[in-house]
Amino acid sequence: MQFAPTSDQAQIRTLVEALCRRFDDAYWQRQDEAAAFPEDFYRAVADAGLLGIAMPAAHGGAGLGIAEAATMMRAIAESGAGMAGASSVHMNIFGLQPVVVFGTDAQRARMLPPVIRGEAKLCFCVTEPDAGLNTTQLKTRAERDGDRYLVSGTKIWISTAQVASKALVLARTTPLEHVKRKTDGLSLFCTDLDRRRVEIRAIRKHGRHAVDSNMMFFDAMPVPAADRIGAEGDGFRQILHGLNAERILIAAEAVGLGFAALRRATAYAKSRIVFDRPIGQNQGIQHPLARCWMNLEAASLMTAKAASLYDAGQDCGAEANAAKYLAAEAAYSACETAVMTHGGMGYAAEYHVERYLRESLIPRIAPVSPHMILNHIAERILGLPRSY
Repeated sequence: MQFAPTSDQAQIRTLVEALCRRFDDAYWQRQDEAAAFPEDFYRAVADAGLLGIAMPAAHGGAGLGIAEAATMMRAIAESGAGMAGASSVHMNIFGLQPVVVFGTDAQRARMLPPVIRGEAKLCFCVTEPDAGLNTTQLKTRAERDGDRYLVSGTKIWISTAQVASKALVLARTTPLEHVKRKTDGLSLFCTDLDRRRVEIRAIRKHGRHAVDSNMMFFDAMPVPAADRIGAEGDGFRQILHGLNAERILIAAEAVGLGFAALRRATAYAKSRIVFDRPIGQNQGIQHPLARCWMNLEAASLMTAKAASLYDAGQDCGAEANAAKYLAAEAAYSACETAVMTHGGMGYAAEYHVERYLRESLIPRIAPVSPHMILNHIAERILGLPRSY
């Protein structure tokens, strides 16, 4: 059992921290206020070769694991970039894992390099308004038409669709009533996002304004059959492979965001003088901050364990879900405590912690609710009866 970072992880953290110093809190505040995608940050990450951190070396990636990717994503969020900075590159880091695992050699050679080089941005089109987390009930359909499919349906909460040129789309190729198991009949496609056949509407939201969230309306968007990943009807199994990686990365990002908030709160507590003493001298300030540090460190350990299991090819469903849950709760608590430590100034944008607090709700809600994680642990680990 090893708790220290590997040499690769230490080098990655040093590289990412140096890159992120070029994009300070004021930069992220401007992007948030303008609701503008951080294209120059995204470009810097791509130019540093980091978008391919977990992609095969044969296609231009670094050939490292999810543990190294998590190190990178935590460092980005912890720099003050928060969930906005992480989300601007997040999908491109993990989203193509189904292509890596289930795609053909020709598909990997065609699909991976443009994303790794930053020439193509990706959005992940799974969630639907009426299905939520009940993925087997997806209604978006892909109907075979010769050597192509026609995709029609509605997706929601799709990040980066405003700037994406590629999409991973999960759609039903066999009607639900015609399959033996409800997990059958879904197929995964990695294809060009043809904006002539899809309407994309941005969703106004509470935070992370620099990275868009959207509803998407597909109207018989043509998708070449060559863009289908793996066998028809096997899409549900394919996306499951990527979901644990996503939970691990989200957990790492949440830990980073929490530590960013804790850093600012601690600095303010040292410098803010009230009644002739720094407020950080008061245990009413000290103890909540100390508790935040402990919770974040514990969540970080679970995240590292989940990533280690994932990279070793072992089952990590419980650990990945637990890491996401613990990190999200720890991050939210740290961000809320940071605002309260600042008092009234915590509500002011110039101190940045209000932005952190708004963004800290994201890992609590997405990509899976805390309630569903508790269900998973109760049923799969404790053996309790299924509740839904």
